[in-house]
Amino acid sequence: MNSTPFKTDERPTIVLTGASRGIGHATVKKFSSAGYRVITCSRQPFSDKCPWPSGPEDHIEVDLGSPESLNAAIPLIKERLKANDSKLHALVNNAGISPKDSDGQRLDSRNTPMDTWQTVFQVNFFAPIILARGLFDELKAAQGAVVNVTSIAGSRVHPFAGTAYATSKAALAALTREMAADFGPHGIRVNAIAPGEIDTSILSPGTEKIVETIPLRRLGATKEVAETIYFLCSAPSTYVNGAEIHINGGQHV
Repeated sequence: MNSTPFKTDERPTIVLTGASRGIGHATVKKFSSAGYRVITCSRQPFSDKCPWPSGPEDHIEVDLGSPESLNAAIPLIKERLKANDSKLHALVNNAGISPKDSDGQRLDSRNTPMDTWQTVFQVNFFAPIILARGLFDELKAAQGAVVNVTSIAGSRVHPFAGTAYATSKAALAALTREMAADFGPHGIRVNAIAPGEIDTSILSPGTEKIVETIPLRRLGATKEVAETIYFLCSAPSTYVNGAEIHINGGQHV
C-alpha cells in the first residue's frame, strides 16, 4: 500500500496575532514576501482579500480576550507546526485593544469599568505571555525570537489612548524585559517595539494636531513598523535582547 510522503516545510515560520489590519496586515505581507510561513491568529476568519499564499491553511481564529479560546488555540498552532515539521522562528504579539466610551472618547482611570480593565489586560498583556509560554519548546528548538508590540502610550499620557490600554502596554514593556532575562538562557530573544502615530484606518480625529509636534512632521507607515519587526526576528539582530525600539518619528523626545 502506498502512503503519502511526509512533507517538510523548510520555510522559517512565525506566529502573528492581530493580523487582519494595520500593522499586523503589513507584517504578514513583509514576512510572506521574504519567504516565511506565517501562521496568523485573529478573531476574524481569513479573508480572500489578504494577498499572501497559504492564508486559509495557516490562519487560526482565536479570541485573545477569552482564556478558554486562547488555551484551545495553542495546541492547534502546535499541530500546524508539527504537520509540516516546522520550527517556530518567531512569535509576534501584535494584537491589542483600546476601548472608548459611548461618545468615542478615551476612558480614563476614573471612568474605566473594571470588566473593561480585565478584558484589555487579557488581550494586551496576558495573551502574549500565555502564547510565549505555550510555544516555548517550539521557540527554543528554533532559537527563535519574540516581539511584543507596546506603544508610546505606555510611557506618557496620550490624548486618545485610554488608561487601561496605556497601563497594559507599560506592563507589556516591563514583561518584555523579564521575558528577555528568563527566555534568553534558552536561546530565545525577546524584544518590543513601541509605535507612535501610525497611518492606519482607525486613526482618531485630532491626530493631525499631534503630527505638528512630531520632529519628522508625518505619520509613520505600517510598512516601517513591519520592517522593524522583521529586523528583530532576523539575523542582523541576533544580539539584541530586552530592547524596546521606539517607532514614532521622535515623538517621545
